[in-house]
Amino acid sequence: MHSLITRRVLVLGNASFRKLTTARMTQTNGINGNGNSASTDLLDTPSAYTQKSNKTHKSIDLRSDTVTVPSTEMRKAMAEAIVGDDVYGEDTTTTRLEQRCAELFGKEAGLFVASGTMGNLLAIMAHCQRGDEIIVGRYNHIHRWEQGNYAQLAGISATTLEVKPDGTMDLDDIEQAIRVKGGYIQIYDESCDVEVTSIPDCHMPTSKLICIENTHNYTGGKALPIDWMKSVKMLAERRDLKVHMDGARIYNAAVASNTSVKHIASFADTVQMCFSKGLGAPVGSIVVGPKAFIDRARHSRKALGGGWRQSGVLAAAAHVALDHADATIRADHDRAKKLSKMINDATPENLRNKVYAAENDITNMVLIHCVNGVSVQQLNDFFQKHDVLAMTFDARRIRMVLNWNVNDENLETIVEVYKQFLKQL
Repeated sequence: MHSLITRRVLVLGNASFRKLTTARMTQTNGINGNGNSASTDLLDTPSAYTQKSNKTHKSIDLRSDTVTVPSTEMRKAMAEAIVGDDVYGEDTTTTRLEQRCAELFGKEAGLFVASGTMGNLLAIMAHCQRGDEIIVGRYNHIHRWEQGNYAQLAGISATTLEVKPDGTMDLDDIEQAIRVKGGYIQIYDESCDVEVTSIPDCHMPTSKLICIENTHNYTGGKALPIDWMKSVKMLAERRDLKVHMDGARIYNAAVASNTSVKHIASFADTVQMCFSKGLGAPVGSIVVGPKAFIDRARHSRKALGGGWRQSGVLAAAAHVALDHADATIRADHDRAKKLSKMINDATPENLRNKVYAAENDITNMVLIHCVNGVSVQQLNDFFQKHDVLAMTFDARRIRMVLNWNVNDENLETIVEVYKQFLKQL
């Protein structure tokens, strides 16, 4: 029956997909569809990344930190930006942004791109040739939410590893996932840590790149431990691999780790950061790394349709975002911690085994867990009916991302709506 439903879903629209998905959840759990139980199968939870909400001017939008609109200061900077054709290298506002970010991250050069997805793909393409392989966490954004573009567009394969609750991958797993160098299996003498022999093997791709994500979205915006990143970098250097950091929210990681973005970036050869997430700019990401790497990425960017013209209009907003980055991120972190505590304080003792907010290692995300008969659909539908927009993250978690459009008064409103939901249980 499940396979029949799956085949039918392929030819039906979104409404029918949601209806059949609900039916599949009911069949999987053996319940009668009254909402008292829910599947934990991720396949049973439609993606919330592309679902349009019923947003109004009253809505408190916590679906992502990408939902912000440009500030008045950003709009003024955009209107007054000095621009030129960036494909010719003539947009001085964009060039200054690239140079500024390279210095900020402690790298040789930078490249302004349309999105984090484009930036990560360009980084992989610049590090690897067709037929090479990357090592990446199965719940990392690069693998889970970027359409497998490294395979689809670049002809690069991936070994995916389990991701721990703190966003890390086991170091032994990474080491064992490393394939070969130049078509050869390398054998080491552990006592002296040197290669003693190489056995030719034509069956495997060549491992070239380890991809890490900081902060780690799927684990709830966790900042990766400094010592772990250092160990990954040392492992990569020993095995002649490179490290790329998907640092879409690297500023969040820096604030959470009480250090600088330059220090965090030092544990990767290349880094991608989004201006359009926590920093609040409308569009754009930066990729930084060695000059030769950036030259390759710039060349590939044109092939992906990413050559800018008067990109300074957008780069100007990114400059403003950087000017206020630290204060913006710290405010979001403070409100996220406050909101998670308020939610738990509002939850009666007898319901805390059914619904609760994680409070450990919070950055700008609050994850509400729904278990033991409370479904994420129930809670998120209730929120939306009361103009609070959150994301159904998976079959057990709702994600709320604090952003600069959310203030302290909004937190009180969110918790009041949450209390109303609890009264129904």
